[in-house]
Amino acid sequence: MKEIQEFFSNLKNTFPSIGVMDLIDILVVAGLIYYVVKLIWNTSARRIAWSIVILLLATLLTDLLNLHTVNYLLDRVLELGFVALVIVFQPELRRLLERVGGSTSNVKNLFGLNGPVSPTDGAEAIEQVVQACEAMSSERVGALIVFERGNSLEQIAATGTRVDAAVSQELIRNIFFPKASLHDGAMIIHENRIEAAGCVLPLSENRNLSTDLGTRHRAGVGMSESCDAVVVIVSEETGAISVAIGGMLKRHLAAQTLRKLLMNELIGEEKQRSNVLDIIKRKNRRKGGEEDV
Repeated sequence: MKEIQEFFSNLKNTFPSIGVMDLIDILVVAGLIYYVVKLIWNTSARRIAWSIVILLLATLLTDLLNLHTVNYLLDRVLELGFVALVIVFQPELRRLLERVGGSTSNVKNLFGLNGPVSPTDGAEAIEQVVQACEAMSSERVGALIVFERGNSLEQIAATGTRVDAAVSQELIRNIFFPKASLHDGAMIIHENRIEAAGCVLPLSENRNLSTDLGTRHRAGVGMSESCDAVVVIVSEETGAISVAIGGMLKRHLAAQTLRKLLMNELIGEEKQRSNVLDIIKRKNRRKGGEEDV
């Protein structure tokens, strides 16, 4: 009880000496902890993290109950555990470094080097993808389409064939046609253009995924785990449309749901409003032109 009182008294005396830089330091550390917890929570390492928490609580409990032998063993386990964590969390650490290293486009956006992205072009690209996925779903044609966002996918695009073409449902369906040479790989869409096709994606290591998911779905989930991309998957066996975001898979989506989800993730509400206004303006101009005629 005395130790608790001393802790709060020391904490009370510490508050007046906290400055602006101390608050910034605390916020940075809190942000790093939140990012690491979020990264672990969306992977199979979540169960290992819970085991570590339980081990820490057990160490604290044995110390309070004066179980010296058990507490000594747990302390030795924790000391060696830091080295083991680097080995156990190697895939998660690799993904973290890939995200940090692949965030060059975020820096460009911060300094305005990429220039503004037209919401109309984004909406048209999304509409073409939705129509192509709806057609391929009815025909039971498999597809794997990756929308690049903040993290650069240059290395992934380098594993396939450069296309650099406008997004159209005809081209998408031709690329994923079963007898086409690029149909087994993934398509990368960068800045509303098809950058590459036939690309190889990293497979997910999440053991909690359903066993009925094939390589195409595991590649889509793995891609969304390693970066912030939005991945659209069309099943070749069932024709079901799925979307992978942040390691989470949303399955059996209708065309309307797919359209709404992609609009929210890739364009945002403010740009969607401007897109609607542009459409209304174009309609009014056409109507005015017809009246003049």
